[in-house]
Parts: sequence; structure tokens; C-alpha cells
Amino acid sequence: MSRIQSRGLTLAIALVLAVSAGSKAADDGNVSLFNGKDLTGWRIFVDPKTKGYDADSQPERIFKVEDGVIHVSGERFACLSTEKEYENYRLIVEFKWGEKRWAPRATAKRDSGILMHCVGPDKIWTKSIECQIQEGDVGDFHLVGGPTLSVDGKPLKGSGKKTADAEKPNGEWNTVEVVCDGDSITNIVNGVVVNKGTKASLSKGRITLQSEGAEVFYRKVELRPLKSEK
Repeated sequence: MSRIQSRGLTLAIALVLAVSAGSKAADDGNVSLFNGKDLTGWRIFVDPKTKGYDADSQPERIFKVEDGVIHVSGERFACLSTEKEYENYRLIVEFKWGEKRWAPRATAKRDSGILMHCVGPDKIWTKSIECQIQEGDVGDFHLVGGPTLSVDGKPLKGSGKKTADAEKPNGEWNTVEVVCDGDSITNIVNGVVVNKGTKASLSKGRITLQSEGAEVFYRKVELRPLKSEK
């Protein structure tokens, strides 16, 4: 075999392997919403109001990527939202708390949140259904801006408490999974189902991570379409 033929065969094999790998990635359909390098695919909205906030807060540093994780300073109320809308998925997020807390929540529980099915213009806070990320309350439901949801067959009035406590101590990484399947939403914390809602009036929209007065870190932010899981 000539050198040219050998090189051609090598390139052909490499091309086949590349196509196979690409097909596998396309088949499983998983989407890494955070690439570990920057905030490509996300947009930021910062609360324009300043009353009650620490005078030293700097809006430009609320969301930034450091050492492969999203560092949320919490300095002002703000949204980090996907540019695209999603529906029928399992969202997997890993987070841990930082130490810093800011006015007007400097002495309150550390607080953040995952807003699903965000619709309408960005604001504090966008119409959505929230999986609460808050000390002692991870997995609670909050209805933001007027959507509806039922738990145990009864319509929620504003919020719905989790049924189990599965959070890890501050400083440790927690895994939160939110399964949005049609009009149902299931919150899973560190492998434990802690809340389930049905008859959601919203079933599609953007996904938002909140900055709400507390320092928090997010690393894995992955979306798995349910059709690929099934």
C-alpha cells in the first residue's frame, strides 16, 4: 500500500469514528446548558432597583465563571436565563452555598432558586414555577407571577412545602433534579423525591437561576430530554 493510500485509509477511519461519535451524541439528546467556560447560551437580567442593597455591590460581577463553575455573588436580585425555551426534560443541577450574604437578606436564610417554564419579559421575577433553592427548603414549590399547580390533588396557593429533607450540610455539593413531563413537575434532591406537582398551567419556557442575596455556586447544569430517557 502506498503512503498516499495509507493516509487516505487513516482519514477515512477517522471520519467514520467521528460520524459515529456525533450520531451517539445526537441520539442521546442530552444538552449541557453550562459549558464550564463561559455563559454562552444564557442572558442576564439585573433588578434595576437599588434601594436596600449594599452600597458596595457591583452588578457586573453577579454571574461569572470561575474554575469551571458559575459563581453567583448574590449582590443584587438578578436572573441568569437560558436564551432558548425547553419542555419535557430532566434538569440536573449541582450547587453549593458560599459564605457571603448581602442586604437586604444579610441575616436571612441563604436563598436562590431554579425557575422553570419562564414566560414573558425578564423581570424580578419572571412568570414561572420555581424549585426552591434555600437553606432548609430545597425542593419547595413557588408559583411566581400567577401560574397554577396542584399537589396531592389540591391547587397550591403560592407555595408547596417539600415532603422530605435531603439537603447536605452547607459547603457540600447538592444534586437537584427537576423532571418536567407535560403538566407534571417532580423535584428530586440528592436522589430523594421531595415534591411532585400536576396540572401545571405552564409546561414550556426558559430556565432561570436566581441571584437572591446569597453567594452560591452552580457547576453541572444538564438537560436530558425525556424522549431520550424513555
